[in-house]
Parts: sequence; C-alpha cells; structure tokens
Amino acid sequence: MKFGFDIDDTLLNLREHAFRLYNSKLNKQISIDVFHALTTIPIHDAFGLTVEEGRQMWNSHREEIFYSAPPFAEAVQVLQELVSQGHEVYYVTARTVNHCERTKNGLIQLGFPVQEGSFYCGMGDTEKVHIIRDLGLDYYFDDKPAVLDTLTELDLIVYAKDNSYNRHMDIPRIMNWSELLGILKIN
Repeated sequence: MKFGFDIDDTLLNLREHAFRLYNSKLNKQISIDVFHALTTIPIHDAFGLTVEEGRQMWNSHREEIFYSAPPFAEAVQVLQELVSQGHEVYYVTARTVNHCERTKNGLIQLGFPVQEGSFYCGMGDTEKVHIIRDLGLDYYFDDKPAVLDTLTELDLIVYAKDNSYNRHMDIPRIMNWSELLGILKIN
C-alpha cells in the first residue's frame, strides 16, 4: 500500500515545540494546557501577541522551530515498520522551496525512512491534493482542516492527526502513531 504523510504537526510536533520556544524567548510561563486548548493553528494569541507580532516572532525563529522540532511519539518507528512490511511511504509538505532539502535531510537524520522520489515539498496547502492524487495513495494523514477538506473527492482513506484546531471535523483521526499498525490489521 501507499501511505502519504504531511510533516508539520502530523509527524513533527512543530506547534507545541514553537509554543515552548516562545515561552523561553519571551520569558513567559504560559501553561501547556493553554496550547492544547487553542482552536486555531497560529499560537500567538496565547502570548498576547498581535497577528503582526506573531508573524514576526514566527519568522524570526522559523529556522530553529523547523529544524529542532521533535517527532511525535512512535512516528519514526511506525513509518519504519510500514517500509519494512513493504509499504511505500511518501512525504507531502507545504514548506517553502527554500526549506525542502534541509527538511528532507532533517527527516533522514531523525530516522524517518525517506526513499528516493518519496519527498514532495514546496507546494501550497491547496495544491497538495494534486500530488496526493497523482501518487495514487491508499492512505493520507494531515492535520490542517484546509488540506483535509480538499481530499474528500479522492479515492483514498484520509486521517486527521488529532490537534485541537481540527477536532470540529468529522473525520477518522490518529491520536498516537502506534494506532496506525492496529488500524491496518483491522482493514
């Protein structure tokens, strides 16, 4: 089978990592419970930042956020297991073109099984659907409602990586990556 995965907030715990980094950089102690209650993707509101201040904060720390965010628990192991069982694993990220090579290398360094021709980067969120369709994926996993909404017409099984901002969606979801291997045994 062919499996596709978004990276940020699907395989990598990017926003929570950024939240912790903001606490440190801004010398704040905002509770992680505040993060888990956010119903929007941007995190600046939790710190009392305006949209523009939030954009500046994100942009000034983007490199550190992107390249030090840890994988979600068991993400690496589960994707390695998929590959060892003979499945194909693809990565589809909307990170900008200037981050593609470093992102791919970062995934490899973390232990993700990145094969030649399995990494797609540099498209907008709404353009992911074209790559997902062209790859003929059987399963796809993402966190963003805007992306998940574009996939409803495709013939594949779509899961949301559970996040506070996508819980309003009536869609199958993955809470922890260890669940995936159990789901496959059921299907």
